[in-house]
Amino acid sequence: MNDLIQYITSYLSSDRTPGVAGNWFWATVYILLVFVAVSLGVICMNWLERKILAHMQVRLGPMRVGPHGLLQPIADAIKLLIKEDIIPAEADALVFWIAPFIVDLAAFTVFIVVPFGPTHAVTDMNIGILFMLGVSSLSVLGIVTAGWASNSHYPLIGALRSSAQMVSYEVAMGLAVVSAIMMTSLSTEGGTLSMIGIVQRQQEQGVWFVFKFFPLGLVAFAIFAIAMIAETNRAPFDLPEAESELTAGFHTEYSGFRWSLFFLAEYAAMMAVSSIAVTLWLGGWLRPFPNALHGATWDQIFSFFPGLTFLFLGGLCFFNAARMPKHPFFKIQTMGLAGFGVLLGLTGLVLFIPSVRERVQDIFWFSAKVAAFMYLYIWYRGTFPRYRFDQLMKVGWKVLLPTGLALLILTAIVAMRTELWAQLQGAWRP
Repeated sequence: MNDLIQYITSYLSSDRTPGVAGNWFWATVYILLVFVAVSLGVICMNWLERKILAHMQVRLGPMRVGPHGLLQPIADAIKLLIKEDIIPAEADALVFWIAPFIVDLAAFTVFIVVPFGPTHAVTDMNIGILFMLGVSSLSVLGIVTAGWASNSHYPLIGALRSSAQMVSYEVAMGLAVVSAIMMTSLSTEGGTLSMIGIVQRQQEQGVWFVFKFFPLGLVAFAIFAIAMIAETNRAPFDLPEAESELTAGFHTEYSGFRWSLFFLAEYAAMMAVSSIAVTLWLGGWLRPFPNALHGATWDQIFSFFPGLTFLFLGGLCFFNAARMPKHPFFKIQTMGLAGFGVLLGLTGLVLFIPSVRERVQDIFWFSAKVAAFMYLYIWYRGTFPRYRFDQLMKVGWKVLLPTGLALLILTAIVAMRTELWAQLQGAWRP
């Protein structure tokens, strides 16, 4: 028993991830925490997307279920769980049943190497970025399987469109990632494919890679940002689903719980590719201006941001509760929204505790950057019209691919400019 307790507590003083340290207890705990956090993030994203789109279109959005519609995602989940689950008579039942789990498995497995902090990851692989890109691309297998197993023309066509779209944009995405990896080789410790190592290289070089070799880093970031929207089948590249149409693409024949698994995977994949973008170009868990504004004083000032953020959100809830109509029908809505504000405020106060404040810094800044990407997903959906399929392919093959190749060559030239100039000078000498 003492050996077990020592095995569990020995990791608390470690400066490595549980996987690298070989502590399978804490690795399991991290896996469960990530699974729960991503699932809760999907629930929050579902509510936020409906409310933000509603405000963009000057309407209220969900308001009936819970205060300000906060319980609407839970009501939707209960409805989907108890809804009749139908398998078409001519479908391949086993493959039809397995397909949604393939997509979910690919989406959640990516988070094994996502670094929320220097030690806040399940494990750190020396090929972490290749692992993330490889596993995330496996979701197309589940989509094709779902379309084929339905034994219907509409799902099959939707699956083929999705596979063509995802494969097309993965090429440009890979070129942008390679350009970021090349930037890591300029550090004294050399290049790396480790997700944690990539963030540490940005910290060592004193610049986020989005600003490296300006504007080359920004162009690489833009290519990846466009490709990841198409990769996750989101508007304006949501042709495989086209949710505003009468058919739903590859999951037309799905209903109930299995239908919800596809959307769980979609939102989880959105968080995963956003995590890749944050890690490669936006400094990962690093706070803003870590090199320009450094020192104990600045570290302490930035350490108050998590608590202040939650206090601000709590105050926003109180502000909106005060603006609610003074009508008996809105009494529960007002009280519930104010209660949610109290919960956010208490969370903010807890984050001011010194031991908690120092521990959550990395996770807060990483999550805040990912949340900004998730907001952009909603913004794009409420702004841009859907592309035609020929336009989608044109952007992928005729715009992003040539731009990515040119970017890769220019990044290599700029990174090796000193060596190349020395060789040219040597060649010119008599």
